[in-house]
Amino acid sequence: MNILLFVVAAVAEIAGCFSFWAWWRLEKSPLWLLPGLASLIAFAWLLALAPTDAAGRAYAAYGGIYIAASLLWLWLAEGVRPDRWDIVGAVICVAGASVILFAPRSV
Repeated sequence: MNILLFVVAAVAEIAGCFSFWAWWRLEKSPLWLLPGLASLIAFAWLLALAPTDAAGRAYAAYGGIYIAASLLWLWLAEGVRPDRWDIVGAVICVAGASVILFAPRSV
């Protein structure tokens, strides 16, 4: 459940941030900002749903998922295929996020 939550949050954050990128860097209409803002609100709400005892731990675990999702966005939305170093870096980050998410903790 945590991973799915983080994946959906990552898509929401990336889409929201991309709307600003498109408006600012690609000279798209300012109307792109409206769904972008809604997407960023959804991202914050979704990340707040993470079942963890500390916000910082949720953010840290989410970071690895976000990096992998960003590279997928790079490939699928922007048409730029990640290179081997992108993939290696993402694998390292997801491994780190997995340690944070699945480490046995005493309550």
